[in-house]
Amino acid sequence: MKRAGVLLLGALPVIAAGVYFVVPGSSSDAADDPAATSASAPATARSARDDAKDRAEEEREADDAIVADLPAGLAAPAKKELAQQLVSSAENSTTRWRTAYGSIEDLGDGDGYTAGIIGFCTGTHDLLTLVERYTEDRPDNGLADYLPALREVDGSDSHEGLDPGFTAAWRAEAEVPAFREAQEEERDRVYFEPAVRLAKLDGLGTLGQFVYYDAMVFHGPDTDAEGFYGLRERAMSKAKTPGQGGSEKAYLETFLDVREQAMEAKRPGIDTSRVGTAQRRFLAAGNMELATPLVWEMYGDTYRVP
Repeated sequence: MKRAGVLLLGALPVIAAGVYFVVPGSSSDAADDPAATSASAPATARSARDDAKDRAEEEREADDAIVADLPAGLAAPAKKELAQQLVSSAENSTTRWRTAYGSIEDLGDGDGYTAGIIGFCTGTHDLLTLVERYTEDRPDNGLADYLPALREVDGSDSHEGLDPGFTAAWRAEAEVPAFREAQEEERDRVYFEPAVRLAKLDGLGTLGQFVYYDAMVFHGPDTDAEGFYGLRERAMSKAKTPGQGGSEKAYLETFLDVREQAMEAKRPGIDTSRVGTAQRRFLAAGNMELATPLVWEMYGDTYRVP
C-alpha cells in the first residue's frame, strides 16, 4: 500500500525547486528576457507547489478510503481504552490513566516538565501546543499567563519563567473538565490517530497499531533518525511491512529491535521493559489482536487486564 504523509510532504519543496530551474530555460525567448524569466519563474514554482499539494491530497483521500474499509482495530473503544492503560503503565506506573491529568514533574531526562495523561513536555513542543490550543477556546484559563515562558523554554529543559507557580497552575487546571478533554483531544490528534492510521496502511493488526502508538508517544512524531518516522524508515530498510508483502511478525520484531536501540542510544541504561516485557511478550505469544486477558511487566511491576 502507498502512504501519503510526512515523507511526501517533506519532499514538496524539492519538487517545486526542480520545476523552477528547468521550466524557464525551455523557452529561448524567456532566457533572453530577464524580466520575463523573473515574472514566470515564481508563477511556475507556485503552480508546481499547487500541483504537488493536489497530488498529496488525492493520495491522502485514497489512503483514507483504504483505512475506512479496514477493521477498527486499536481504534475500537475497548481496544483504545486498553492502549491507554498500557501506555499509562509505562508513563505513570498505573493502568488508571485518568488519574494522571494533573501529574507534573521534571524527570531529569532533558525534556523539562513532563505532565498529563501522555507525558506532554515543556521541552518538546507538545505541551506548548496543548496550552496554546486550549487557550484559543478558553482565554481566561489558569495556564494562559505562562505561554510566554513556555515559548521561551520550548526545546530545552529550562524552568525559567515557570517556577514556582506553573506546577500548581497545571494541577489546578487539571480539575477543569474542559482541560481534561483538551488533553485527550491533543493525545489523539498528535499521537493516537496518526499512529493507528499509518499502522493500518502498513498492513498491521491491533498489536502492530499499538506498537506504533507507543513508539509515537515515546519518540515523538518526528522525521529525524530518533523520531518515530525515522525509526519506521530504518525498520522498513531491514524488513518489509505486511502491506509490502512481508511477514507481520518479522517486521514488528525488526521495528522493536530498531526502537530498543534508539532508546538505549538516547538514554544509556534506560529500562526498556515497555518493549521487552510488554510488547515483545504479546508478539511472542502471537497475540496480534491484543486479546485480553493481558499480563505484562513494567519496571519490575506486574500488570493485568482481565
